[in-house]
Amino acid sequence: MAKKQKDRINVVYSTNPNFNYESEDEEQLETLPKNQQKLYVSLDKKQRAGKEVTLIEGFVGDDEDLKDLGKTLKTKCGVGGSAKDGEILIQGNFKDKIFDMLVKDGYTQTKKKGG
Repeated sequence: MAKKQKDRINVVYSTNPNFNYESEDEEQLETLPKNQQKLYVSLDKKQRAGKEVTLIEGFVGDDEDLKDLGKTLKTKCGVGGSAKDGEILIQGNFKDKIFDMLVKDGYTQTKKKGG
């Protein structure tokens, strides 16, 4: 069944007969329960002008749940950051504090990466 043209995003028209249009109704990942999330907490300085960020990787789920977790962590640490593409960035070195918060909150498979 063909999709309506107004449901297509990023491309108006393509002459490629095998082109797959993106649409907004694509499936979101179902968020795994907290005890099944395999999160990795690490420090990162790469391409950040020497500034440290705490990086939380490995989240499996929809963007809203990721953003909610990111907002909670930013609030508890009192700093800024971002959450997208399965990663949460928290400004500053909060590796141990965030690890402890995640484990206490039920993310039992959380691990620290790096020293």
